[in-house]
Amino acid sequence: MTNEPMTNWPISDAQPTPDYLTTRPPDHLMQQLKITDDLEALLAVLPPHIERVLQQANDGDDLLEIVLDLGRQPEARFVNHEITLSENEVTEKEIEHVVSRIGEFDADNRAGIERTLHRISAIRNRKGGIVGLTCRVGRAVYGTIDIIRDIIESGKSILLLGRPGVGKTTMLRETARVLAEKKRVVIVDTSNEIAGDGDIPHPAIGRARRMQVATPSLQHEVMIEAVENHMPEVIIIDEIGRELEAVAARTIAERGVQLIATAHGNTLDNLMMNPTLADLVGGIQSVTLSDEEARRRGTQKSILERKAPPTFDVVVEIQDRQCLAVHHNVAAAVDAILRGRSLPAGIRYRDEQGEVQIEEATLPPPSLGEGPIRPPSKPAAPLAALRVYPYGIARNRLEQAASRLHLPVVMVDDLDKAEVIITLKPYYRKRPRVIADAEEGGIPIYVLRSNTIKQMQSCLADVFGLEVEAVDPFALAMREAQEAIQKVLAGTGSVNLSPQNAYIRRHQHQMARQANLVSHSYGKEPRRRVRIYRE
Repeated sequence: MTNEPMTNWPISDAQPTPDYLTTRPPDHLMQQLKITDDLEALLAVLPPHIERVLQQANDGDDLLEIVLDLGRQPEARFVNHEITLSENEVTEKEIEHVVSRIGEFDADNRAGIERTLHRISAIRNRKGGIVGLTCRVGRAVYGTIDIIRDIIESGKSILLLGRPGVGKTTMLRETARVLAEKKRVVIVDTSNEIAGDGDIPHPAIGRARRMQVATPSLQHEVMIEAVENHMPEVIIIDEIGRELEAVAARTIAERGVQLIATAHGNTLDNLMMNPTLADLVGGIQSVTLSDEEARRRGTQKSILERKAPPTFDVVVEIQDRQCLAVHHNVAAAVDAILRGRSLPAGIRYRDEQGEVQIEEATLPPPSLGEGPIRPPSKPAAPLAALRVYPYGIARNRLEQAASRLHLPVVMVDDLDKAEVIITLKPYYRKRPRVIADAEEGGIPIYVLRSNTIKQMQSCLADVFGLEVEAVDPFALAMREAQEAIQKVLAGTGSVNLSPQNAYIRRHQHQMARQANLVSHSYGKEPRRRVRIYRE
């Protein structure tokens, strides 16, 4: 079950990025960051007429890449727009002009310009001829890791997640430079993207050492070689993408070496669903529980669990160049997701003045699957009634869930009167008008995975902030029976208990007999319940 209020947590994919968190930092912040791009070296390898147009068009540091495809017009891609560099189509001669002025292409079809960070990637035809080039601008940006410097210097292993082009490698390069001032740092540079092309690494990595990789398929072997031969305290890797590399990363982490790496993916959830990389966060396995354990947990017999400790202690989701989401405890975050919940990530960003702002996550209360919920035995004050707009869920079940927890819940049919919305995941994903209006109005939305009373109980517990005890669901029913017995002994004529299965009803009857009271079962399965009264 996912009970988190989607409109309140900044990690939700459904939320827009604040206006001030733009892809390109504000001008005054750009002045604070020292940027080195050696752009002239990249422009010099391009055909002269394209070079001239680019020199006139590039204003600032927002050029990302130049695309040259045979038979098409050349293009330049900037942070926020694209331009056509020539009305004429790219010819074979122009592609050859570029290829002859750069380094050799490796097995991964990447080449570079010596002593720079630029990367040129080739597209080949079926015969191996080059028919397209992507010339990506490589920049060393000093100061980019200030936003997470405390985490990097903590000694914990860190995985940086983000979509292509968001700045993972730039941050990794600056991390290597900063850590190398105090520690032995080795970079496994598979595509020479971190430290640049050629045998002499770019000054942007500082005192860190760089190990090159002959072919991408050998990256895992070089990772192990780095640990065994060069005694590093920190190993830095760009783009873990294969299963063998994930295994090698676990081996490195288990040897006590700090590991900092990147991987493609937007969120921790994406990584868990990737069968190749799931091992980086502990791996996922299916477990079959015994009947007693399933009953204790309040779950199905077949569940998903994390099978090992995560390779990385911290996962940083790079949502934007100036906005990061940080999972400080990967093990706890993965466990929560597998139990149908999500732990909110801490948010770090640079504001309009360039100052780093940190919003630590507030953990929600555990769900019913982690133990039954009970209302506070002695509340400080009566709970205020909660106006709920149920969308796509059974109202009668929601009323039963509220009754079992003795919570004041009022159903409303007018969205303007609602304090929260409770709906099912399929409805939330389709974004009907009601959900969209609620999000625009800032009304918290709680999303259930299934239309069951147990899910609704857990949801209401989250809303009201009820206490959770680490006992099994059986104890909740026994406590309810004990409270009913006390009421009858105090003078109440009779008390009806919540519907339960035959096993629990049998124990409730035993409790009533021990108190010298009478009890009978009424109703039909699965609504059969116990009534306790005096003779």
